[in-house]
Amino acid sequence: MPLKKQYLKSKPEVKVTFEIEKEATQEAEQIFLLAEFNEWQPIELTKLKNGKFKVVVNVPTDQQSSYQFKYKLCLSDGAEAYDNDWAADSYQPNGVDGDNSVLEVA
Repeated sequence: MPLKKQYLKSKPEVKVTFEIEKEATQEAEQIFLLAEFNEWQPIELTKLKNGKFKVVVNVPTDQQSSYQFKYKLCLSDGAEAYDNDWAADSYQPNGVDGDNSVLEVA
């Protein structure tokens, strides 16, 4: 599912729905959003009955025109994996292990 964005008229923010399809979860038990807009602090996604994971976050629009982000997957065997959003606005090399997803807000 593409990133769903709703721009707020009352303040310089956009409400963004991050949703991961069941097929992309690698059967993770937990998934966290790691993003530039909150200094890479983990935000846990909620697991839905249909197997998808979802979280809604307000992202500032008056600081940057785009933000990098990535998902951290906590797998059932205790391992961790990192993945990009299949429907990100774009991707940007992160200089460490490949690319990060990019969220455009302007």
